[in-house]
Amino acid sequence: MAEQITSRSNPLMAHIRKLASSRSHRYETGEYLGDGVKLLEEAARWKAALTAVVYTPGTALPALPPEVRLVEVPEDVMRSVSPMEAPQGALFLARIPSLEAPEKLSEGRYLALEGVQDPGNVGTILRTADAFGADGVFLLPGCADVYNHKTVRSSMGAVFRLPVWSCGLKELAALAETAGVPLLGAALREDTVEVGETDLHRGVVLLGSEGKGLSEAALAACTRTVRIPMAERCESLNVAAAAAVLLWEGYRR
Repeated sequence: MAEQITSRSNPLMAHIRKLASSRSHRYETGEYLGDGVKLLEEAARWKAALTAVVYTPGTALPALPPEVRLVEVPEDVMRSVSPMEAPQGALFLARIPSLEAPEKLSEGRYLALEGVQDPGNVGTILRTADAFGADGVFLLPGCADVYNHKTVRSSMGAVFRLPVWSCGLKELAALAETAGVPLLGAALREDTVEVGETDLHRGVVLLGSEGKGLSEAALAACTRTVRIPMAERCESLNVAAAAAVLLWEGYRR
């Protein structure tokens, strides 16, 4: 049976608002926030560790594990806690899984991001990596939180399926070296080659922020660098668009 909450100041409602606004609160409590019935369906389908679902009357919910807390709230309370301008009937809370990097890598295709601060870009990149069969994504320091509600929403469910790890550059480089896979930087250097001339079906492709690109330390750690050919009048691509091109090049081979 669902419980009913009608007060905006209820502790659960205050908790939800803090999950939406505070990265530190998410990791202190070990929970993150997702919004929308479609995303909830994906979370349930891929067995995300759901803890609570908050919904408005008349919202059709997917089948949920019996231990999930169900809370019905009126429309005004939903508007007070939803991070969406137009709430979509349901919110959910789930436990944050471990982001610790694996002890070793298999010979697969991975993506690594350095300093990509926009949650929408990170989520879109996760969605694209999932679509093109990447084996996982590494988030280096300076990246947006993978469990920011904007990242979760823009991943369109990929965050529930695709392995995501958080680590430092040295740890990533050591993992790649031990696995015998190249660390490939998307950047310009004397040894840079075009993506069509590089085997991208295995290795770790490292992308930096749009504004700064890869750090000097990241460039130094790369086995080689690759570039995406484009019209001379264009200086660069959006980082999510660049990731899509690089991931596709690896997938199609």
